[in-house]
Amino acid sequence: MCQCAEQKQKYPMLQMDLKKIYENVKCTVDLCNENGISIAGVVKGFNGLFPVADQFVKAGCKYIASSRMNQMIKLKEAGINLPMMLIRIPMFSEIDELVKSVDISLNSEIEILNEIQRVCEVQGKTHGIVLMFDLGDLREGFVDEDEFIDMALYVENNLKSVNLLGIGTNLGCYGSIKPTEENLGRLCEIAEKIEERIGRKLEIISGGATSTLPLIIDGKIPKRINHLRVGEGMLLAKDLDDLWKIDMSHMHQDTFVLKAEVVEVKDKPTYPIGEIFIDAFGKRPTYEDKGIRKRALVAVGKQDFGLPDKLIPQKQGVKIIGSSSDHLIIDVHDCNEEIKIGDILDFEMYYPPMLYLSGSSSVEKVYI
Repeated sequence: MCQCAEQKQKYPMLQMDLKKIYENVKCTVDLCNENGISIAGVVKGFNGLFPVADQFVKAGCKYIASSRMNQMIKLKEAGINLPMMLIRIPMFSEIDELVKSVDISLNSEIEILNEIQRVCEVQGKTHGIVLMFDLGDLREGFVDEDEFIDMALYVENNLKSVNLLGIGTNLGCYGSIKPTEENLGRLCEIAEKIEERIGRKLEIISGGATSTLPLIIDGKIPKRINHLRVGEGMLLAKDLDDLWKIDMSHMHQDTFVLKAEVVEVKDKPTYPIGEIFIDAFGKRPTYEDKGIRKRALVAVGKQDFGLPDKLIPQKQGVKIIGSSSDHLIIDVHDCNEEIKIGDILDFEMYYPPMLYLSGSSSVEKVYI
């Protein structure tokens, strides 16, 4: 629910700047369109919140995509009319709902494809699919090229209610494999082999996700790649900047901001007192003894943001020490200004905290 400025604010709060999100998405969509590539805007990173997804529509995304079908169903019910794409292999148990509510899905198993065909016949509908080929990241997809082509022919010739829209791949999400001209070039070569066998062009050759954007920026994307599934790269634009060393200064990186309240400020030792065992998550942390320093507790924890090291304090001199389920522990010893009880501290973020915070019922959602 969007909270009005005059109301008393509740914390912790995830603040989302819709104008900046729109501008980021528009910038990415325009860049891709100039290279003949359409964008499926991935909404899972912010748990399909409608005001943010609506910016994807306004900025020109051709599809809405998620690995969570319920997010797409809610967005469709809220009035978003773009084609919906499920980017996780469908579960056998959800195919009735898939055919009813989702337009396109990524697939790699004949049993699932046959069931989609059966349900399509029952519902009197058709369903589009993108067959996935594994180029080495070792998540979903076929690894044998001949088997993959045979499956494409099987869908084309035998599953009359299942439309073979194209083929795709995933890179970087599990095996950390970098998209390159060579591996995506192979995907294009396979697509052309399939097209020759079925006698028509494929509508979609999907070359991955945010990690493929550097190839477009560098002008090295293979010409036949015409589709990407992008979320973080146009929401936060931090991974490409910090991890890939791609200049993203033209993009807003403060689109999502965590605001959280200080509940304790004390001088404390930096090394725990007593026998060190394990923490609440079964880990055995290590600590460095830096003597007595001023530290603060902030009322937000791992249950809300997942990974404390993926938060970025915005106040100079604040350093994240660690976190429990419900408390973020920060060093404020070197702050130029006094940190007091009730102060609200801002944190920008990488992808994991955005994912957790947007889905936490304990975090207020505010749109500006």
